[in-house]
Amino acid sequence: MGSGKVTDWQGKHVTVAGLGVSGVPAAKVLHGLGAKVTVVNDGDDARAREQAEDLRELGVTVRLGDGATLPEDTELIVTAPGWKPDKPLFTAAAAAGVPVWGDVELAWRLRGPDAAPWLCVTGTNGKTTTTQMLASILKAAGLRTAAVGNIGVSLLDAVLGEERYDVLAVELSSYQLHWAPSLRAHSAAVLNLAPDHLDWHGSMEAYAKDKGRVYEGNRVACVYNLADPATEDLVREADVEEGCRAVGFTLGAPGPSQLGVVDGILVDRAFVENRQKNAQELAEVSDVNPPAPHNIANALAAAALARAFGVPAKAVRDGLRAFTPDAHRIAHVADLDGVAYVDDSKATNTHAAEASLAAYESIVWIAGGLAKGATFDELVTKSAKRLRGVVLLGADRALIGEALARHAPEVPVVDLDRTDTGAMLAAVQEARRLAAEGDTVLLAPACASMDMFVNYNQRGDAFAQAVRELGA
Repeated sequence: MGSGKVTDWQGKHVTVAGLGVSGVPAAKVLHGLGAKVTVVNDGDDARAREQAEDLRELGVTVRLGDGATLPEDTELIVTAPGWKPDKPLFTAAAAAGVPVWGDVELAWRLRGPDAAPWLCVTGTNGKTTTTQMLASILKAAGLRTAAVGNIGVSLLDAVLGEERYDVLAVELSSYQLHWAPSLRAHSAAVLNLAPDHLDWHGSMEAYAKDKGRVYEGNRVACVYNLADPATEDLVREADVEEGCRAVGFTLGAPGPSQLGVVDGILVDRAFVENRQKNAQELAEVSDVNPPAPHNIANALAAAALARAFGVPAKAVRDGLRAFTPDAHRIAHVADLDGVAYVDDSKATNTHAAEASLAAYESIVWIAGGLAKGATFDELVTKSAKRLRGVVLLGADRALIGEALARHAPEVPVVDLDRTDTGAMLAAVQEARRLAAEGDTVLLAPACASMDMFVNYNQRGDAFAQAVRELGA
């Protein structure tokens, strides 16, 4: 399958694996290019039937309830990113020599000759915030851009739509990178690496390898995290274009070819003349919202990618000032009786919770939910000295309770054995009882939310509502 010109697609037999947010647009685009499209989907529920009906009206073949069998004459599979690599459909494809692409790969192949370059962001935590900060900085420089990929605008829409972009800020998940073999970014960042989605990838090694694909073929800069040596290892292993540089970011003072922090100022020693001696001030730490350590790291990574694209220092400052984070990411809800209440419901794994806990000195921690196979000993050990008290709720709260008993036995723990709609209010009331003036009551669950809530947004909303009720 060549560059993706219409002539290449006319009459090609393409199987799209999965309906949903990526499958439906992919099927429509391929059908529009003249391909003979068959969509296969494991599920056969009301939503799937509705989506199938829409596609069938266009002339697309849809098979519901069978995502395992490879349709006859298939020349290419385009898969939804969430489909696991070990599915029977892909085993059959490998045996038949049929390539498998994700929607990101499809978008990459369909770009026009003068398409906007991609600045790519991946990592276990902080991807969305960093990508949005990057887009804000690029906009402040007067560039036409959008935050796309795993967030916001679909990549297919971005590359095929009417709007012309100068550059795209692209968030990529490990799933998307797994299925994007020919993607070549202008520059890319891996923010951090911690165990996540191991059930999908099969091992930490495979997960890291998929993240590291983002560096393949980079032209200008591979941005890595000095505090996370695994990210630098991925840069070393990457096959990049001649002249592409490794650029580190650090919360400490930067060396040559690094961005870092000096006396409350974000500084660049990578994209300056004579970087052995010179540094460029970019912004103040107070320009980062919120100025928690992990968020300053996000800002430095975004700044590094923007500077790699040639953005002036002033645009970094203006873009960071203009940026407002999404809800439920270390969001300050209220101060009551000298105690701050902070919603970081987005901290759905231990790595994110650790970063969140590191942002405050004295904490009453609200935690628990679905552990997804995680263990909590390391998190509790690192955070124990900051904990004034802990309130546990959710299906796997006992796992955190046991880690607390082992590594922070002196910290008072309230175990809430309830999952009703009033559980979060009860948790906030218990946290208030444990908190003293100057403390932070922090919802950073270190777990997924689906045991009690639809998603982390609903969990965060419940926390904020409970805090407001206390205040009233």
